[in-house]
Amino acid sequence: MSEDVYKKLAGRLDALPNGFPSTADGAEVRLLAKLFTPEEAELASQLRLTRESPEEVATRLGRDQAEVRALLKGMARKGLIAAGRTESGLGYGLLPWVVGIYENQIASMDAEMAALFESYYKQAFGEMLRVSPQFHRVVPVRESIRMDMEVRPHESAAGLVERAQAWGVLDCICRKQKALIGEGCEHPLDVCMTLSDQPNAFDGNPVIRALTLDEALSTLRRAADAGLVHSVSNNRKGVHYICNCCTCSCGILRGQAELGIANVVARSAYVNQVDDLLCNGCEACIDYCQFEALAMGDDMVVDVNTVRCVGCGVCVPHCPNEALGMVLRPDDQILQTPESLKDWGLARAAERGINIAEVL
Repeated sequence: MSEDVYKKLAGRLDALPNGFPSTADGAEVRLLAKLFTPEEAELASQLRLTRESPEEVATRLGRDQAEVRALLKGMARKGLIAAGRTESGLGYGLLPWVVGIYENQIASMDAEMAALFESYYKQAFGEMLRVSPQFHRVVPVRESIRMDMEVRPHESAAGLVERAQAWGVLDCICRKQKALIGEGCEHPLDVCMTLSDQPNAFDGNPVIRALTLDEALSTLRRAADAGLVHSVSNNRKGVHYICNCCTCSCGILRGQAELGIANVVARSAYVNQVDDLLCNGCEACIDYCQFEALAMGDDMVVDVNTVRCVGCGVCVPHCPNEALGMVLRPDDQILQTPESLKDWGLARAAERGINIAEVL
């Protein structure tokens, strides 16, 4: 009986645009069983993306209101479902596996969950990462863009930070997970950033450490100095987090390094350009490229593979001769970013051939 409710929940999650593919050995069932009680899984499998009050959920399902309310509150506290204000009060709704349920488990991640996730990742994540539009898009380091280039706020990590009204930082769940299975990397852990348009949104949060604007920009610089790639949700409006990613631990960028998927992340509108006269062939920039887009040419000047370059700009500040700089790609090479998360979901649902109306 218990396994059946987890299979039902897994199917519900896979019906979302993000996806949650099944595996041959049931890794997804074991992962959900680690997080949800059977009672929680049964209720979650009947939730919608549109948030409903406990009374609305109970009425729709013909269940006791007090029981439903207690289950919903418990799941929301554990980050298993979404919670927020609606016209009828506090409402609850379904969360996707990623980005959503998994990222909310930073406080509960332990060795058992890390191993369960790794098993699921190796079997199923490739299927999720091959679908477009991609989960994440790259936003460049603003200082890396040539001075004569116009930079729109949604195309700059610093611009996104400066437009926010509240800032927070927490540990990267990807690096924590990899460390727990004995495969940790040396990149900093406390650089996963969250943003809000509501002032003081993270004050008193038990997991997220609230930052000032200056501290948030400093965290961004610290991540870039460590060679990490800034990536955000693949939409222009409503961006509320900045992941600072590496190919050794990041669940998305590992798709390129380990699964061989070339377009795991949507590139920025920029591409690296080398000034042949300034490049002295020191190769300092090559060490900072996570995507193997830089290589030393026969003339001892760095060559840029424009197909592999995602336009992150991480390498640029580390060139001692200032020979590198990001420039706009030709118009026909600039990817169109969905306007909103809803637009992203509709496009991804169409790509997967699923009817999103069934879960709204």
